[in-house]
Amino acid sequence: MTSQERTVAVLGAGTMGSGIATVTVRAGHRTLIHDLDDERVARGVATVRGFLARSAKLGKLTEEEAATASARVEGTTDLKDLASAHVVVEAIFEDLDAKRALFGELDGIVGSETLFHTNTSTLSVTGIAAGSARPERVVGTHYCNPAPLMTLVEVADGRHTASWAHQATVDFLGSLGKTTVVTKDRPGFIVNRFLIPWENSCIQALENGLGTKESIDAAVTGALGHPMGPFKLLDVIGLDIHQQVATRLYEQLRDPKFFPPPMVGRMVAAGDLGRKTGRGFYTYDDTRLFGS
Repeated sequence: MTSQERTVAVLGAGTMGSGIATVTVRAGHRTLIHDLDDERVARGVATVRGFLARSAKLGKLTEEEAATASARVEGTTDLKDLASAHVVVEAIFEDLDAKRALFGELDGIVGSETLFHTNTSTLSVTGIAAGSARPERVVGTHYCNPAPLMTLVEVADGRHTASWAHQATVDFLGSLGKTTVVTKDRPGFIVNRFLIPWENSCIQALENGLGTKESIDAAVTGALGHPMGPFKLLDVIGLDIHQQVATRLYEQLRDPKFFPPPMVGRMVAAGDLGRKTGRGFYTYDDTRLFGS
């Protein structure tokens, strides 16, 4: 797959889906965002266009480049509108049956060589691919969050992924300006195997009074060289997402370091999910999930 313009279908208009769509339109690909209802689709499209507009204001894109990229994104609630897609990127909630069913339905809509990418980080790529009549074209592509700002994508083949699909995936991700890391189809891949226990340990340190959220964030950025402290990062990811990912990894690995600390459950119950709700570990006037 070359860097020529492609049609990309992004399934899921949430944080991850809109972030991936921002990346694909910015790279020159026509992009269709699909979700279950018009409101979600409209919100996803607006998120993409808002990011591009802010990028132009900050001088990272020209006004013309931002307008051209904005024109490349469209939304739909009808899977049949995705028939022309060269690449399908699935970024819906982490439910194995839902992902399988979606790929199975798309089998009868898209072309025989359309790539199926799943953005899962906790479920088996092989298990998801089993929903398709052509599991050889299914590849795991885990975009690090926030997708428009992070360059890394983990690539994981399923048991039956074909070599052509793997190479076409790496080429496509290269057209997006992404750096790829190949990993095995294992729970958490590489990033979340390290990230989730580390985030849990930071939350436990806060609960135990080792430091404040500000001091722990400052220690991590100042001494460890991280671009963002754990609590600011968790607010971007969302406490509900952290809870879901951590719980799924614990269920599969049965290692207590993956189990989310009690504070996470209390924050989720209170609706303090992070930036998207205006309050998490910190409070926010600007609830945009990724900046420019």
